[in-house]
Amino acid sequence: MLTDIITTNLSVIFCGINPGLKSSNEGHHFSGKSNRFWKVLHQSGFTPYEIEAVNDTSILDFGYGLTTAVARATSRADELSKEEFNDALESFTNKIMEFQPQYIAFLGKAAYKAFSKKKEIQWGQQPEDFCGAKVWVLPNTSGLNRGFSLDQLVTYYKEFYQTIHES
Repeated sequence: MLTDIITTNLSVIFCGINPGLKSSNEGHHFSGKSNRFWKVLHQSGFTPYEIEAVNDTSILDFGYGLTTAVARATSRADELSKEEFNDALESFTNKIMEFQPQYIAFLGKAAYKAFSKKKEIQWGQQPEDFCGAKVWVLPNTSGLNRGFSLDQLVTYYKEFYQTIHES
């Protein structure tokens, strides 16, 4: 099991789809060698240095938290069923209501599509809130996501970072 890194009054909760096997086994978010999350977070301005996965709890120092939409670890997110997302929605909603972040950043479209019941979702800010939090959908940083280069990921995340710090 991968533990949430979460507290109240966060500016952003980054929400992965579900834990990868390596992250789940090691107990640290985004610990897979090919995952670019920590690098992208740093290069886009969220952190002044690149956090190592073993120090993932230090993300709280910057006002950010980490969670997953579905708790079950898999080697690929596409191994999750629609039912697993449906079953996870209530506990995810309760979590967001309890901790009340300003923003939720869904990493990849899968979880937000399942939770919002929308068929089409654009990257970036969404028109509706989720339990009072503004919603952004960002490309997933998984090494399996070959549709986005490191530079493209940084561009999307930097746009989000700039939006947060303008408000």
